Amino acid sequence: MASATAVTAVGAVVGMASGSEGKTTQTVDVAGATLLAEVPSGAQAQTISDNIGQQATAQQASADAAAKAAAEQKAAEEAARQKAAADAQAKADAQAKADADAKAADDARKATEAANRSKARSAMTAVDSSTPPVSVSPGSVQDIARQIVGNDAQFQCFSQIVKRESGWDYTATNKSSGAYGLVQALPGSKMASAGADWRTNPSTQIKWGLDYMNSRYGSPCGAWSFWQAHNWY
Repeated sequence: MASATAVTAVGAVVGMASGSEGKTTQTVDVAGATLLAEVPSGAQAQTISDNIGQQATAQQASADAAAKAAAEQKAAEEAARQKAAADAQAKADAQAKADADAKAADDARKATEAANRSKARSAMTAVDSSTPPVSVSPGSVQDIARQIVGNDAQFQCFSQIVKRESGWDYTATNKSSGAYGLVQALPGSKMASAGADWRTNPSTQIKWGLDYMNSRYGSPCGAWSFWQAHNWY
């Protein structure tokens, strides 16, 4: 379809050809007719359409990639959270087990100590008619010890320990632990290795105590050095 400007221009030319005289015809710019040339051809229109489609496809792909990355990030964060929770639970379970094991071990130790004390008390209260009590004074017990130990220096160390453990009372009993006698053997029945009359005869207790100090510390003075550092031997 031609533009109005183009039609007007054609009419002016026709008028002049028909012999019209003395009449001036308005000059019209026919450049406007070139607007028809600006309309893209079929191939150009297809190219433009293809470019628009490609841009839309690229934008959609970018949006899809961003959504996928966000989903993957969220999944990774959730996995990390679940792992942290699982690790924390495993740590708590391990600590609970360790606490339970420690308590069980402590309970077993206490039960063993209680059984040993009970055994010691039973041994001390048992009646042994074959070994009647020996009647001696504290001074006499010390004289017996001096004779058994022999060396005066070692006797002085032996005496320091016995004085602190039992006050030279060969029937001394520790109500808490069950230790018994001059050297507070625990349990007292250990002294049976030196004689069946260990409950009532200070000589038997002295012999056992001297052997214990020699075997474990080398001498009564070695035992006394340890006692001074630890308040037990």
